[in-house]
Amino acid sequence: MANRRDALKTLGAGALALAAGRFATAQVAVQTAAWPPYPRTVAIDGAGGTGLFWFENDDAAVRSELDALRASGLSGIVLTLAPSGRFWLDDAAFEKTKATIDTWDRITARYPDHLLAVRSGDDLQRAQREGKLGLIYGFQGTESLGEDLDRIALFRARGVRVIQLTHNRRNLVGDGCMEPGNAGLSNFGRQVVERLNAEKIVVDLAHGSARTMAEGIAASRAPTLISHTGCRALADLPRNTDDATLRALAEKGGVAGIIFWPYLRTDTQPMAIDVIRHIEHALNVCGEDHVGIGTDAGIAPIERTPEYEKDNREWVAGAVEDGVFERGRPPDLYTFIPDLNRADRFDVLAMMLSKRGHSDARIAKILGGNFARVMGEVWGRTAGAQSLMKGVRT
Repeated sequence: MANRRDALKTLGAGALALAAGRFATAQVAVQTAAWPPYPRTVAIDGAGGTGLFWFENDDAAVRSELDALRASGLSGIVLTLAPSGRFWLDDAAFEKTKATIDTWDRITARYPDHLLAVRSGDDLQRAQREGKLGLIYGFQGTESLGEDLDRIALFRARGVRVIQLTHNRRNLVGDGCMEPGNAGLSNFGRQVVERLNAEKIVVDLAHGSARTMAEGIAASRAPTLISHTGCRALADLPRNTDDATLRALAEKGGVAGIIFWPYLRTDTQPMAIDVIRHIEHALNVCGEDHVGIGTDAGIAPIERTPEYEKDNREWVAGAVEDGVFERGRPPDLYTFIPDLNRADRFDVLAMMLSKRGHSDARIAKILGGNFARVMGEVWGRTAGAQSLMKGVRT
């Protein structure tokens, strides 16, 4: 029987926050945009989440969660459906992934005033125009494919639009960032990249080893994403990306999203200024057309109850033991940014960037315009997607 710690490890930090923390409603209401252009901006979280998956329809937390989604002002999130490194290569992974897609399809249909299934660039524009959250189906790892390339087409037909090649560990496609071998892409991995390009699915290289990311960029005919990462030049950790890879990504039109996890520092808990430091470093290395945000966190703010604090400490201790975080870090690390622990964090971050002298056009690209460009190019450009390339709807 699984013990409490095993359960926490299985849930992961995002689910832990959603299941144990609940949400702070006091911060959900948003009055006036902190950054005036924000209501007209296509804002996309390259790795986001919502607790609706965990709640029953009559759960009291549903209303708070829906309010947070609306208050966030986000037009889209890349939603992880599978497998986050938790599945081995068997039919159970395949079947569970299909069942998870079924669940999200039902959730999207249940809340049509708040959610919209994103299948094209036009859908991102529509979500922004209608004030809805666009759900972009994605995988963090290719384990659900097994050895069957035809499953890529099957999952695309089910709405999947972004597939990350690896998670932390090694799979049939390549090495994840926690593997010491740094073996890069396999021959099968190159076939997967080729098929993803053919099926017009965005290739995501987050969590890859340094070689896997570099070889994935080189192998792909289309622009790629590193959807949620930090800059290794500022925090030399395996989950972050070095400058050479960031430049190669930019040279082929790709985008790196800055994460909100403790990978932004090697000592203490990162705060908003650390997010900004990594954004600004990436801007200097890649240019303003190739930087985004991928929080790897839920949208609703975390209510830091005693129960949540206890579970979080247990989860962090397990993460240290498993090598996810290095030893010597504080026991109360959080996988969110404490001074951005609010639903409208993108708006607040935009205001901070504006105060530091960044132009409105640049900020709009960082908040989502750059992700929208890559998604539009890979999924197919339409008249609607063209305006998204500017980040701000005109």
